[in-house]
Amino acid sequence: MRKNKLKEKIRSGKPVFGLFVSIPHPIVIELIGYAEYDFVIIDYEHASTNMETIEEMVRAAELLDITPLVRISKVDRIEILKVLDCGAQGIVIPHVERREQVEEAVHYAYYHPVGMRSLNSGRAGAYAKFSLTDYIAEANEQLMIVPMIESLEGVNQRELILSVPQVGFVLEGAADLSQSLSVPWDTDHPEVQRNLEILHEASKRCKVPYAVVSRSLDGHAKWAERGVHIFVLGDDRNTAFRAYRQKREDYRKVIGGGK
Repeated sequence: MRKNKLKEKIRSGKPVFGLFVSIPHPIVIELIGYAEYDFVIIDYEHASTNMETIEEMVRAAELLDITPLVRISKVDRIEILKVLDCGAQGIVIPHVERREQVEEAVHYAYYHPVGMRSLNSGRAGAYAKFSLTDYIAEANEQLMIVPMIESLEGVNQRELILSVPQVGFVLEGAADLSQSLSVPWDTDHPEVQRNLEILHEASKRCKVPYAVVSRSLDGHAKWAERGVHIFVLGDDRNTAFRAYRQKREDYRKVIGGGK
């Protein structure tokens, strides 16, 4: 079982950087790995991908020595089982609003005595090359459960959600939170920021690391000053789009061309 380097870095307090990956191809993971990110969150909620592709993306992450997490689409036994059997070292749960959602995910994701994940000697267990009883214990140790709190109801239930012992870190979801506060996409709105502060304070009380989606350099610096050291720098599609557009604009300006 591979060591979860992301988990080790978070425990040490080192800053870590990740990206959501929505383009369903392992080459994207390679690019991110060579760019020296610490982890990826392979998106199975919004992206048009499948389990075979997820497995190839996980394999690419392993080759580049970065931690592969997968954002599942829902808390479902089979979906969680397949994602972890592909080799993912953690799951990100979207739209968490109740403690029971996290507890159910833990039940499906962990082996006995923590949960009841179905036993398998496939890829994640190195095809039974090593002792499967040792693998089970190590798998439970390396796994990460990451709830995304991205609604007012989730913020209201924050203490109960974050009190689940297996929560590795909590990830804010300011975009959908803004919608639940009737200010869609206005992630800088005072009410959105106030609720993010409430969530952050709860994470400190519960001793759960807090992760932010860095949307600006100023916002990034603000959260770093408050002790946050887990950063998701957006997603692959928007990052690539901005780079493509900026490069074209820079070269267009040189020759004074039109749009």
